[in-house]
Amino acid sequence: MRIDLTPDQKAFARRAIEAGRLRSEEDAVQEALALWEERERQRAEFLLTLDDARASVARGEARVITQESMRQLAIEVKERGRTRLLAELTTTT
Repeated sequence: MRIDLTPDQKAFARRAIEAGRLRSEEDAVQEALALWEERERQRAEFLLTLDDARASVARGEARVITQESMRQLAIEVKERGRTRLLAELTTTT
């Protein structure tokens, strides 16, 4: 495969080679492809999560988010934390 880099891309790769971060322009292209591949994997995982969320909404499992529901959630989380902390304190003393 032949890849033509722009002058800016070549200069960028050259600086990385001169700094010792890469050995060659081919390494630069391989690293770029590896990063692209990882980004696409993360994108695919996000889309699956989004599909799961949409299915959950379709099943009626969604929760309406309001300021009041967020306040209530904060209260619940704090209470669970206090309960857990109290349990840990009573078992260590």
